[in-house]
Amino acid sequence: MNINATLFAQAIVFAILVWFTMKFVWPPIAQALDERALKISEGLASAEKAKSELAVANKRVEEELSKSRNESATRLADAERRAQTVIEEAKARATEEAAKIMANARQDAEQQIVKARESLREEVAALAVKGAEQILKREINAGVHAELLGRLKTEL
Repeated sequence: MNINATLFAQAIVFAILVWFTMKFVWPPIAQALDERALKISEGLASAEKAKSELAVANKRVEEELSKSRNESATRLADAERRAQTVIEEAKARATEEAAKIMANARQDAEQQIVKARESLREEVAALAVKGAEQILKREINAGVHAELLGRLKTEL
């Protein structure tokens, strides 16, 4: 065999192999590669979309958290104001009650002082009458001397 014929036969076999590969093997491989590239690009697009949705969701979550913090701070401030109002009202009512109790106590004390003075006057008048009886050694008629006893009570 001649090297040229062998080389020529190998070139023909190689050309047939290239043609067979290009006709039957290469198209399914190219199609599989295209499908794989499409799936990868779809996956990347989905990842980007999910990333943007996550960013939007995080932003909404932050806004909601901020809103709830503000709302809770407002409610806490309202509760503190209400508590202060209730405390002030209770203090005012307690002060009013204390003033009423003090006024009633003063009135009671004044009434008791007046009663004590009256009873003391009566006792002094009775003692004066007894003392006068003792001095005069005779009995004084209370009905006759009522005017005298009345003046004596007022003086005491």
